[in-house]
Amino acid sequence: MFKDILKLSSIPVIVASLCCLSPVVIVLAGLGSVAFASSLADTLYGDYKWLFRLAGLALLAVAIVIYLRRTRGICTIDDAKRRRNEVVNIVAITFAAGIAGYFFFLYVVVHYIGVFLGLW
Repeated sequence: MFKDILKLSSIPVIVASLCCLSPVVIVLAGLGSVAFASSLADTLYGDYKWLFRLAGLALLAVAIVIYLRRTRGICTIDDAKRRRNEVVNIVAITFAAGIAGYFFFLYVVVHYIGVFLGLW
């Protein structure tokens, strides 16, 4: 189940971190200068960070619904009511893993790559 939780939360974490990850990718791919990427990072993180976070949260919700339907066989509201504890546990653990993954990926991994590249 731990692998499933990591799979569920990995893509939404990356989507939520795109505000700061995209300037790093631009510099690493050679598509722009450090000055352009730094300006883009200021704009994306300063003005649009909540949109990226909401997109990541929405993607996490969609991933949980798909996981519950395909893997766990919970397709109807009656199934969800009968297996309420399982659904609540999966949602809570996945949400907590998503938040922890977001903070780790954005504020540790992306931050130190950006510092190394001279973006911030």
